[in-house]
Amino acid sequence: MRAADLLTPPLPLLVPAETFDGFSWHPSTTLTWRCPADAPALNALDDQLPLGMAFVLRAPWPEIPAELAWLHVGRAQAATLGLSGELALAPYAIDDATDLLYAERRPPAETFWLAADNVNALYWALHDWSHFHNHGEFTDRPSTELQCDAAALAWLWINRDAVALPDAHWEMLRRGALNNHRALRAATPDSRCPPPTALEDAAALRALAEGLLRTP
Repeated sequence: MRAADLLTPPLPLLVPAETFDGFSWHPSTTLTWRCPADAPALNALDDQLPLGMAFVLRAPWPEIPAELAWLHVGRAQAATLGLSGELALAPYAIDDATDLLYAERRPPAETFWLAADNVNALYWALHDWSHFHNHGEFTDRPSTELQCDAAALAWLWINRDAVALPDAHWEMLRRGALNNHRALRAATPDSRCPPPTALEDAAALRALAEGLLRTP
């Protein structure tokens, strides 16, 4: 089994300020992650519902849509991680969690820990982790997604040793995220979203990520 408190320091705002009404309302610090294997499976980025992951609730939260965690990680992963009757955020309820965390001012790290056995799931979990810390009305999806894509990639870069993520696979994820963003932007011609330079320039994104560790 592999476990780590992944570093998730806040990113600067990369999109128009009106994208969020609660940008970094609770500055992100870490995400506790557990994987049933020595390392996560190195799969490709897939923007459909990620499999093999769950945001497990640390304590009951009746207001949040929740389901049994093992239903989403599978029995084998659940057994290794010691999950039986624990509840996790329902996969369809990311927006609900984003709104309720903000409304109740619940620190996400005190609310959830992550079970994930593959890199695609870990990417999307970190993407969602950015959502949880940056509340907005999400009326301009490309802008929201660009901020969260950059966060997921930056956090994966600074945690690549903890995750056992090869640099070449990180680059594959970056290219996948960029392709996804371009498709979304093409389908949303009235978006205020700036050009995705944060995703296009790999060296600059890596430098941004490393700079987060030096920010006081």
